[in-house]
Amino acid sequence: MNEPLAERIRPKTLDDYISQQHLVGKNGILTKLIQQGVIPSLIFWGPPGIGKTTLANIIATTSKRPFYTLSAINAGVKDVRDVIDKAKRSGGLFTSKNPILFIDEIHRFSKSQQDSLLAAVEKGWVTLIGATTENPSFEVIPALLSRCQVYILNSFDKEDLIALLERAMKEDAFLASKKIILKETEALLQVSGGDARKLLNIFELLVASENDIEITNKLVLEKVQKNTARYDKTGEQHYDIISAFIKSIRGSDPNAAVYWLARMIEAGEDVKFIARRLLILASEDIGNANPTALILANNTFQAVAVIGNPESRILLSQCAIYLANSTKSNASYLAINAAQELVRKTGDLSVPLHLRNAPTKLMKDLDYGKNYQYAHDFPGNFVNQEFLPDEIANTKLYEPGNNQREQQFRELLKNRWKDKYEY
Repeated sequence: MNEPLAERIRPKTLDDYISQQHLVGKNGILTKLIQQGVIPSLIFWGPPGIGKTTLANIIATTSKRPFYTLSAINAGVKDVRDVIDKAKRSGGLFTSKNPILFIDEIHRFSKSQQDSLLAAVEKGWVTLIGATTENPSFEVIPALLSRCQVYILNSFDKEDLIALLERAMKEDAFLASKKIILKETEALLQVSGGDARKLLNIFELLVASENDIEITNKLVLEKVQKNTARYDKTGEQHYDIISAFIKSIRGSDPNAAVYWLARMIEAGEDVKFIARRLLILASEDIGNANPTALILANNTFQAVAVIGNPESRILLSQCAIYLANSTKSNASYLAINAAQELVRKTGDLSVPLHLRNAPTKLMKDLDYGKNYQYAHDFPGNFVNQEFLPDEIANTKLYEPGNNQREQQFRELLKNRWKDKYEY
């Protein structure tokens, strides 16, 4: 029994696959594609331990295709070309049975490595399935990304993880020979951080030396070593520490911010990943309370991409401290949330005629653009006219934050719109 539990009970069919019903359920998009026998190149994006590799294996097995795999951690351009040559020899071009090339952690591939995949994907020599824990929009080159369908895999919920444990106890011969009682699971699920592979490894560690065992929170905390919480760029701590970093800045604590920044830098975190999160925060949590924050964060992102380590730590520290000390506002974030929710509720409302473009005579005859008032023709470059669809006229979506700059916005809006939006 040298094979880990996670490997021993790895699902072989979609029926055994837990979670991701939006993809592999009865009406899931991947289920339909597999049934049709047409598999496009795919990228699976989601946190570690949620079944990206397993799903790629199931797709290959179910569709009866040759399956090749590479890990971006230790594969070079030569390895990519070698496996593509093997794949070309094992499958026919432009058929539904093209070999599948699975690349784990594809975000770790350099541009040249990703470039080496382009011809194979474009010419149909292989169907690429990539797995990544990072946003592929940032980590996969546009030319390759445009040739792939991106699917998001969601984290396991509590019920999924418990179902996984129960299936392991029932189907694995080693575990089935033992008397195991799951009395408490909170600590076990917490330590695993939603990572199914980690959960099963810890579970096997707990029951390995006992024939009769009762799983309790106390037992888990006593048995599991403290160092399981070590920082891992693809693991639970990766998400926990970036969360602590962002929340420290949002909470205006520069001391905590630079501490968590140091934790990430010492662990070798990608400086561009950190800079991207600062860029998002500058808009989401500061916004128009201090527009300079977004400019500084964007300049930081551009600069660290050029400078790299080790000097990028100084730029990131400067930016993090500035953002932590800045006035905060999430008004823009709340406004777009409210606007999107309104769109989902009201659907595709018609653009008012006076706001429509009228490039042709027919459109002009249909009154497109008629009665539109050009703001620059009026005093102060402003005229009170309706810009929303009739069904939602006078709807207020933006509420200025309680800060000096946005209070100025509030007064400006009051003066311009009077009682229209009740500012």
